[in-house]
Amino acid sequence: MKFRLLFLILLVSKIGYSQDGKLEDYKVANINNVISLFKQKNIDKISSIIDFPLRREYPIPSIKNSKEFRQRFNEIFDKVLIDKITNSKVKQWSEVGWRGIMLDNGILWIDSTEGKITAVTYQSNFEKKLKKDLIDKEKGNLHISLKIFESPTYKIKTKNYLIRVDKLSDYKYRYASWKIGEKESSKPDLTLKDGKWEFEGSGGNHVITFKNANYIYRVYRNIIGEDNAPDITIEIEKNGKIILTANGTLIVD
Repeated sequence: MKFRLLFLILLVSKIGYSQDGKLEDYKVANINNVISLFKQKNIDKISSIIDFPLRREYPIPSIKNSKEFRQRFNEIFDKVLIDKITNSKVKQWSEVGWRGIMLDNGILWIDSTEGKITAVTYQSNFEKKLKKDLIDKEKGNLHISLKIFESPTYKIKTKNYLIRVDKLSDYKYRYASWKIGEKESSKPDLTLKDGKWEFEGSGGNHVITFKNANYIYRVYRNIIGEDNAPDITIEIEKNGKIILTANGTLIVD
């Protein structure tokens, strides 16, 4: 399945490096093709080797297609990043198992077979400002009880609920939910704090757990799994028994 939100995988990317560090010839050719296209700054051809959608850090919208990529190219690929790519040597590219091949510590990723760009984790000054502006806008649209947080983590839609998870300044997480049809500017039906983040395996899958008296709420992020796996699984446990499981879709744009 596609790479999704590889920003998370950077935290565990040291697991699974190729043992001898030597890349096969066709993989080297794919790397050199990427370097060559950026040296030419051939945006049209670069767009042809992007695995869309190209995810940006939430709440920045993903790039859905080639047309949008050409319009937003300079927002992502500033001079600093282009120089890093064009001046890179093959030895700076490392294969990280099924995750693909990354440049340096993961500022850019390509897949191991076709050499398509699957993720760009570098963030330009433009995107840093854009992210801040979008977060400020989100805060302005939220209920007064939710306006204070460090960064938005997820906005999720299930069959019956709109849920948002935000990271607070103390490295804890907050959960808020509304019935479908209600606005985020209204008081949430439920707010939980002190959520804890835990990784599950080396693929980036993780769970954020919230406790509320004899209830436990778990938000599972399914990055690696079956092709039909939901983005999010919500699980509620009461007195040690699971009483609800619901699939959720990420709202990313």
